[in-house]
Amino acid sequence: MRVTPSPLAERARARNVPVLQPESTRDPAFVAQLRALAPDVLLVASYGEILRSELLELCPQGALNVHASLLPRHRGASPIQAAILAGDAETGVSVQRMVLRLDAGDVLLEERTPIGPHETAGELLARLAVLGGKAALRALDALEGGRARFVPQDESRATLAPKLSKQQGRIDWKREARELERLVRALNPWPLASSSDGRGGELAVLAARLVDGSPGAEPGTLLSSKAGACVACGAGALELLRVKPAGKGEMDGAAWLRGARLSAGAKL
Repeated sequence: MRVTPSPLAERARARNVPVLQPESTRDPAFVAQLRALAPDVLLVASYGEILRSELLELCPQGALNVHASLLPRHRGASPIQAAILAGDAETGVSVQRMVLRLDAGDVLLEERTPIGPHETAGELLARLAVLGGKAALRALDALEGGRARFVPQDESRATLAPKLSKQQGRIDWKREARELERLVRALNPWPLASSSDGRGGELAVLAARLVDGSPGAEPGTLLSSKAGACVACGAGALELLRVKPAGKGEMDGAAWLRGARLSAGAKL
């Protein structure tokens, strides 16, 4: 795992706080350095490497992970996107004890928050990062004060949120408009939902909203509407509010439509 510069690490060093930034936790030298610090507990958040039992068992209080979902729902690499895609009304963060199974450890505490009706994955991530920081402090305080109570997860309620791929962003206009609206929000800022632009190019969709469809319109068809760039779906329709044509910057959907000179009936 490539180590990138971190302002937080620089702030820590400025305060004489030891900072270790290994390319991999499997490096024996890193394990030796960490053991020499004799930590009481490990705390992990958004770390892109699975820890081995050697590290999970290194501390008297074990290892904790801050996960961006209400476990056992949405275990895995993309819990924020999965919550939006599923149409969940709320999500949150869970602080769990790390084990050798993916996000399956006992939960110490959770913090809940509603998902905004127009909230993107990037916006939700920013809110959950703050919520996760507060939850981490609460968890460490509970451990230190002897108040920690770990609750096993209900395996019957577990769902998975695998790593995202660019292919998942391809818009299938045969799907219902409400599903595609969630897709647009869930995949912003990456990998972004995308469609053909009706002229042989690609069009990324950054924001969209539900509008009334046109009975009998074939999915992917541009509809005649004063509201702007509206596209028929398998059920209902979407207005494209913000788009990014290939090789160009972001723009309003209506401005893109005027520039593309596409008329009602054109197919995306």
